[in-house]
Amino acid sequence: MVTANSQTLTERQKGLAACACLMAQGDMNRLEPAVRMALDNGVTINELKEAFSQLYAYTGFPRSLNALGVLNKVLENRQAKWQEGKPWKRPAEWDDAKKAYELGTKNQTQLSGKPFNYEFCPQDDYYLKSHLFGDIFAGDQLSAADREIVTVAALSGLEGVAPQLAAHKQGAVNMGNSKQLVDELCTWLCKEGYTFNTKWPKGEPNPYGKYFIGQSYLTDVGGGVMNVTFEPGCRNNWHIHHKQVQVLICVAGRGWYQEWGKEPVEMTPGMVIAVPAEVKHWHGAQKDSWFQHLTYHKDVLEGASNEWCEPVDDAAYNALQQKSSAQ
Repeated sequence: MVTANSQTLTERQKGLAACACLMAQGDMNRLEPAVRMALDNGVTINELKEAFSQLYAYTGFPRSLNALGVLNKVLENRQAKWQEGKPWKRPAEWDDAKKAYELGTKNQTQLSGKPFNYEFCPQDDYYLKSHLFGDIFAGDQLSAADREIVTVAALSGLEGVAPQLAAHKQGAVNMGNSKQLVDELCTWLCKEGYTFNTKWPKGEPNPYGKYFIGQSYLTDVGGGVMNVTFEPGCRNNWHIHHKQVQVLICVAGRGWYQEWGKEPVEMTPGMVIAVPAEVKHWHGAQKDSWFQHLTYHKDVLEGASNEWCEPVDDAAYNALQQKSSAQ
């Protein structure tokens, strides 16, 4: 349970946040392991149902239903330690429109920090008060503080919703979370690669895509420096830079770098790697995170070239995820 004095995200809150963020993005492949992680870390089955149901109001019914479908699939191999949670019960407000509207008005006022009336569009004003903050918030599976953790995480995963995200970050504080916890939440989502907040341009689909597994993007940022963006799970083939040193600078997300015959190195923002000439290597995103690095060549000799080799073995790459989780 989140409290006003909580300064550090719990594993349970991280589980809720990860599921909400991936659900909002419609990333069902990454959502499935996130659901398992959340259940392992104390989020109950009924809490996830409530979170995915609530988020239809922010992300639409298709993604809500798809996320519930993922949860249902995961439960086909239910683990003994996963908790059902407290029994679901029908809120009394669902049978009394006046009570739902009154509850919604109260919740919206607390979240906003003052009475909020959207006179420009009375329809939305009513929907917000009666349905979102009334009917939906009437459920008792999640506290108001939990609901805002879920909402902030979901909005963090969407583009074009900056005003709503800012409002709900403050609303999360008004509903019982500390500002430090909300800031930590947003930082954690980015650090873990659930969101992709970067000042560097993403670019266009990589013209060297045939040498990559997964989708990558490339853009020239000037001064002989290129920016490469890898979607989660994307990596390039083994390759060699002849007669030149390649420099990699991680600027966002989490990735891997590995030289032939050596252990892989985890790359996080700020890490710089100089790849020696003639060394066979690969680099790319971790399985559950975006990854972005700048790259340029130095000590370039006459006749410098790149040699592309075989793809990174799927089994070896997938094993890296277990290595990362254990660290």
